[in-house]
Amino acid sequence: MDGMGIGAPVRRVEDRRFLRGAGRFVDDIPAPGALHLHVLRSPHAAARILSLDAAAACAMPGVRLVLTAADLDIPARLRCVTPRQRRDGSPLVQPEWRVLPRDMVRFVGDVVAAVVAETPAEAQDAAERIAVAYEPLPAVTDLAEAVRPDAPQVWPGLAPGNECFHFRLGDVAAVEAAFARAAHVVSLDYRISRVSANPLEPRNALALHDPIEDRYTLYTGTQLPHVMRNEIAEFALGVPSNRLRLVSPDVGGGFGMKESPFPEHVLCLLAARRLGRPVRWTATRTESFLGDSHARDNLSRAELALAADGSFLAMRVRTLANLGAYLAWQGPVSSTNNVGGLAGVYRTPHICTEVTGLFTHTQPTAPYRGAGRPEAIHAMERLVDLAAERLGMDRVALRRRNMIGPEEMPFRTGLDYTYDCGDFPRNLELALEAADWAGFPARRAQSAARGMLRGIGIANAIEIAGGPHRKPLEEGAEIRFDSGGSATLLVGSHNHGQGHETVFRQIVATKLGLAPDRVQIRFGDTDSVAHGRGTIGSRSMMACGAALVGAAEKVIARGRQIAAHLLEAAEADIEFEAGRFRIAGTDRGIDLEAVARQSYLPGALPDGAELGLGAALVTRPGDGTFPNGCHIAEVEIDPETGETRLLAYTVVDDVGTVINPLLLKGQIHGGVAQGFGQVFGEAILYRDGQILTASFQDYPMPRAADLCAMQVTSNPVPTRTNPLGVKGAGEAGTVGALPALVGAVVDALRPFGVTHLDMPLTPERVWQAIRAARPGG
Repeated sequence: MDGMGIGAPVRRVEDRRFLRGAGRFVDDIPAPGALHLHVLRSPHAAARILSLDAAAACAMPGVRLVLTAADLDIPARLRCVTPRQRRDGSPLVQPEWRVLPRDMVRFVGDVVAAVVAETPAEAQDAAERIAVAYEPLPAVTDLAEAVRPDAPQVWPGLAPGNECFHFRLGDVAAVEAAFARAAHVVSLDYRISRVSANPLEPRNALALHDPIEDRYTLYTGTQLPHVMRNEIAEFALGVPSNRLRLVSPDVGGGFGMKESPFPEHVLCLLAARRLGRPVRWTATRTESFLGDSHARDNLSRAELALAADGSFLAMRVRTLANLGAYLAWQGPVSSTNNVGGLAGVYRTPHICTEVTGLFTHTQPTAPYRGAGRPEAIHAMERLVDLAAERLGMDRVALRRRNMIGPEEMPFRTGLDYTYDCGDFPRNLELALEAADWAGFPARRAQSAARGMLRGIGIANAIEIAGGPHRKPLEEGAEIRFDSGGSATLLVGSHNHGQGHETVFRQIVATKLGLAPDRVQIRFGDTDSVAHGRGTIGSRSMMACGAALVGAAEKVIARGRQIAAHLLEAAEADIEFEAGRFRIAGTDRGIDLEAVARQSYLPGALPDGAELGLGAALVTRPGDGTFPNGCHIAEVEIDPETGETRLLAYTVVDDVGTVINPLLLKGQIHGGVAQGFGQVFGEAILYRDGQILTASFQDYPMPRAADLCAMQVTSNPVPTRTNPLGVKGAGEAGTVGALPALVGAVVDALRPFGVTHLDMPLTPERVWQAIRAARPGG
């Protein structure tokens, strides 16, 4: 369908309601008679609960229920589903995470009790009357301290020290041999700061219980409705999954954080069952900082071995990963599942890595946009910059020397991944041209004339999307026609900003010739959609798109049978194109919508024939995909204040087939903005166990004025691993942003002898680096 199909720059249909304030989020859902839940959180990072007295709270006006650990009649636990091992090969240490702890709290913000009252204010007032006697204990929040033998133990008795797992990947012997014969070795000790997702819509819940059916309903903003339903029902509540309906309506951002179950979900459900009334909870912004999963927070040492001519020989990385006090649902994923990205786009023959997961008295960490991919590319690209400086080579020339060429595909990297396709050298050349790399010295001179420092950074990014590698997860889709000829798409992927309602219509416009106004899309309701894995890891187009294409093919096959009967022709003679079945070689045909209408008329089909038209499919893509690209950032620094200004940002990206170029650019822009936020300000900080950055007064989020116009160009090389040829785009911007932006700042500070700075590159940190390099400090 011209102008509406795959590749067309169609504006998002979702924006019509969002821009008019007509979105339907959890807080917009009416629930007459709803009560409100408030959570009492621990003020201590580590403490023993000596006593808890809720009598005063129970007597407060409007209070209907107070829940403590002693009040729960089921274990009500959360779990981690990511298998990892300890050094001796035994399973990782997985301590019990109860939604209400019995005797200990292990981070500031740990849930202690919950109050349900008629209004939010009454619930909060009552929670403040709960008398809890704590015995504060020594706490550890920093990775470097947690690994020390004398560090306080988060889980005494479970294991010596705070080590949860030890992960190894790669041929250690081959790497050591390569380092032994290397002409040059560069190394980098660096920290990836801890961040919070901070979606526009905080976490929330609206819980109901039907005592007749003994069935729960939970409305909550989540990326994985079906998965979360199963986890909460089967594991936390101990009931069959069909006893819980989970509905996730419009969601104001997820970024990985909203893929996990949380204690508040379970507490609302338990309260609704006991009270027989709906129960609501919505986090305040400070509660989000205290109760949401955090992300990143790694401490690493990376090393790169090179031959005399600059060829990469080997790489090794050792990482300490902060897991927090408990293991989130997929807590270890970010630090281990995507380490194959360390290879980057270069032919480094041998790579090995070790990741040690550590408990600390902090919020659990979980996947966040990129989920380990930005950290991996940051390691490689920073090492390449350092190697170029050590060898006296041009940064671009060193990259060109070691870059994998398209003629080498498929390419087995030195660590885990096999890239199926891509043209990395073309990405680089297109980006250099678009960013006017050759003209940078003149621009730097112009800045110097004004007393400013100018720098340019480059990063070649690649990531796995839709993984895990070689075993992508399944996804479901259904196309259901009604008797009026209109279609409803029921998809397992959830839309929380990506534009699924637009691009899925574009897919069916191409495959079935259906006009957008004849298509409705349903997602996020486990009672309506039979199965879904959900939206994580840039997988929606490759996984749900593939399921949708397969369902469309089944619709066409079924429609061909009906059309053959209606047209009185052999099925083999029926062709389908642009929404119309036609007898080959003639102009006789019938539209798909007419076939759908006729399929519901008993007299139109043979006796005994199945009525109706539709198809459902749960399928799995052939393999993970590898979106890739080149990012170039240009910055200017005021040496008197350390303030950095982003002047230009260029991206050349290969995400395979481009379904919608407008939405693709939006995804890249958003990813770069989140990377910018982490590079230049975002950081969760602790002191003496207390979180110091629990509001936007202390945790600086990027603003529109901080960013510049971004130039995004596509260099698509479609993959053959899925029927659409797509590779995924949701996380690509963040993956390349971290090293490109840090590299630009370091390049600006090169005259001062600065070779690396850890994030966040706040004005103070940059100013301190300049000051330390000047004579006299």
